[in-house]
Amino acid sequence: MPRKRSTDDGDELLARLGSLTAQARERAELQRTQVELAIELQRGMLPRDLPTAPGVHLAVRYTPANLGLNVGGDWYDAFTLPDGRIGLSIGDVQGHNIEAAAFMGQVRVGLRALASVTGEPGELLGRTNDLLLALGSELFATCTFMRLDPATGVLESARAGHIPFVWATADGKSGVVDDEGGPPLGIDKGMEFPVTRHRLATGGVFVLVTDGVVEGPSLSIEAGLDQVVRLAGIAAVAGLEAHALAAAVIKGAESVGHEDDAAVLVVGLDSPAQHP
Repeated sequence: MPRKRSTDDGDELLARLGSLTAQARERAELQRTQVELAIELQRGMLPRDLPTAPGVHLAVRYTPANLGLNVGGDWYDAFTLPDGRIGLSIGDVQGHNIEAAAFMGQVRVGLRALASVTGEPGELLGRTNDLLLALGSELFATCTFMRLDPATGVLESARAGHIPFVWATADGKSGVVDDEGGPPLGIDKGMEFPVTRHRLATGGVFVLVTDGVVEGPSLSIEAGLDQVVRLAGIAAVAGLEAHALAAAVIKGAESVGHEDDAAVLVVGLDSPAQHP
């Protein structure tokens, strides 16, 4: 009799282990499916084509988190404004799931739609902020929006809680833009977003990134930005194409050990700028 009880107990234990294994497999498959769906949703909402203008070079890169489970709401965008100037945006939605990816789509579409009313970066971020609050979502987003005049190289920008962008010139100068930003989008109503004015010089580049490019377990955000500054400086002096610089920056994100999505937007100019 004791042997039979032992056998029965063993069979019951094996059955429980089998059931737990099956449940674990189901959860893993569900998680994998959700991640794949979020990635496809996110990639599907990123722009397929970038605007073109004489002398202006745009390049973008995006990669999901290294772990493959933290797909979030990073985005980049570039489109032609009604007055012929180019609108540029990059941003990051709080969270790492399908909801974050879907909210990213709302932010990007909202920016595009409102840009047909006003392309002034500060006002545009203010209106987008109020729109997101009206949607009633609990999520928020950081964002940088720029308006570039291809004919003059003049660029106006405003930031909503996003990390500053990097600049470099063909004569060897480079650094991180020191400008005043506003709070993230979707937190409080009636926020103001200061606008700064820059000039993209011949052979110069601006590099916009999301947190996943410059911050991770193995690198601080300051060190990550310094890495992008070095790459941008080398590219500008060497006259490398915007696509080559974007590829180098996104590859550098691998050393960060990022647990977040990573997005890069490079803006370059190779034609003589005419002063307004």
